[in-house]
Amino acid sequence: MLDKRYPGPQRICRQVLSNGVTILALESRAIPTVVIEGIVHAGAILDGRDMAGLASFTADMLMRGTKQNDFTQIFERLESVGAGLSFDGGRHVTQFSGVSLVDDVDLLIDLLVQSLRMPAFPSEHVERLRGQIQTDFQMRANDTRRIAGLNFMETLYRDHPYGRSIQGYPETVDRIEVHDLVDFHAQNYGPRGMIVALVGSIKTSEAVAKVAAYLGDWECHSQAVLSDVKSMTRPKELVMVAHEMPAKTQSDLILGLPGPRRSEPDYLHASLVNTVLGVFGMMGRIGRVVREELGLAYHASSHLAGGPGPSPWTVEAGTRPECVAQVIESIRQEISRIQNELVPHQELDDCKSFRVGSLPVGLETHAALAATLLDMEFYDLGLDYLQRFPHLMRNISAEQVRSAAQKYLSPDQFVVSVAGPVSGGDVCRGIQEYGEPLTTL
Repeated sequence: MLDKRYPGPQRICRQVLSNGVTILALESRAIPTVVIEGIVHAGAILDGRDMAGLASFTADMLMRGTKQNDFTQIFERLESVGAGLSFDGGRHVTQFSGVSLVDDVDLLIDLLVQSLRMPAFPSEHVERLRGQIQTDFQMRANDTRRIAGLNFMETLYRDHPYGRSIQGYPETVDRIEVHDLVDFHAQNYGPRGMIVALVGSIKTSEAVAKVAAYLGDWECHSQAVLSDVKSMTRPKELVMVAHEMPAKTQSDLILGLPGPRRSEPDYLHASLVNTVLGVFGMMGRIGRVVREELGLAYHASSHLAGGPGPSPWTVEAGTRPECVAQVIESIRQEISRIQNELVPHQELDDCKSFRVGSLPVGLETHAALAATLLDMEFYDLGLDYLQRFPHLMRNISAEQVRSAAQKYLSPDQFVVSVAGPVSGGDVCRGIQEYGEPLTTL
């Protein structure tokens, strides 16, 4: 059952070039702009432990100068027409985003492709960027939320590529040299698996032709072939890692376990569990109970990453130091509840309506449409996915929600990471008051 209000195969043009680039184009005349979103398979998953941060460093250098334009020229050309272009190194891919008026789309694509294919990696900008990254590490070291997240990933994904910081560490970024950036680019930036989505006030055939003209001749025979990311089992018990920060007044905690891949057949069921648990309304049941009813947290919500690998399913909260153990226990109770009780009909219908009703709001801009097309292609969801989504969501049963919660969640087997003024020993004693088995790191 298709909802024809949303773009589908009739409006979305898809073309795969002979070198492996997939182009998606959608005409939208809402405003006279064009947005480009895309990815190349050059993410942090390719970093070794000793070079953590290399993919992110490389992505941040792409617009610092190319073989045709230096740093100043790139930004002067963009600013002269009010256009924008950026790159962001992620865990699996490096993503790029661009926007311009329709009359300036050729300039935008030209600068985008220059940055992708011919970055110069000028040494003076390498050192300048290194200094900026090191400054950010100092800020991270004083941020309870970021430290809790960093320790969480390192603990949950010990001996797994996900356990490395995408941005890296002070010592690994220090050892990255210009030739490392050049080599990483040469070995991982290429057309194979690349996706480009273009949305805006331009005919789809013209959009595809423009992108193909710039990227159709790109060849990179040295481009690495990526393997699947290995799975990750959940902890056998509750594992806690605590980072004491005496100067702080608030504690941040993040708890979770490996979640489903986006490709899992029951992923949407799990995503609806997450909506009930920590998204809908005032951040779902967790937000309502922990924040509103008990007054234990400044914020509390859950997040389901759902990437190409076993990305985490997490609950995050910020609370008073003396309330950390009680917040954890309250979250555990809500996880147990959704695993053992069917979500009431009205609550489930409200959450489904929220998900379906949020769809058109989330597609209001060219950027949102382009990002959605990118996800549809990256996860092989089909060009009719937006049209199928309302039906798929509305037909999820309470039994399927409970089954997904039982399959992917646990109130007793997860990692909890805490950063704040209370010592790890105090947090441990607080948790053990509830009678929980506990491993500390």
